[in-house]
Amino acid sequence: MWEYFPKGRGEASMMSTQSAVSRPERYQDPHLEVDFARASALLDTRRMVLTRKEYELLSLLVQNAGEIIPREALLWRIWGYSTQIRTRTLDVHIRRLRKKLGGYSEQYIETIFGIGYRFQPYRPQRSLQDYSVPAVA
Repeated sequence: MWEYFPKGRGEASMMSTQSAVSRPERYQDPHLEVDFARASALLDTRRMVLTRKEYELLSLLVQNAGEIIPREALLWRIWGYSTQIRTRTLDVHIRRLRKKLGGYSEQYIETIFGIGYRFQPYRPQRSLQDYSVPAVA
């Protein structure tokens, strides 16, 4: 859950209400690896060439995998934009990030219309054989 917390004279701060548990140093699955300590990402063992903002966006999404992050929270955390600013910056960066993720983009970054975005960890595709139905006697 993301909430806004007042921070002095008119400034706003946005923080996750999750407990302050230390974050892992790395995310890794069969296709994507994000090293938070080195600020680098690999896709299928190839280094991804990301701008600073693209990396910050990917990192924030990955560190909060499975959690819906509202647009306002992303705009504040990555760009420092207040909620009153209307901008397409986030959409442009998500589009560029998806392009760089190639065929995995729809698997990893989910748009929650009217709310924000969610990073979904990689799940291999299941075949119908994985859903076998027990035989009836």
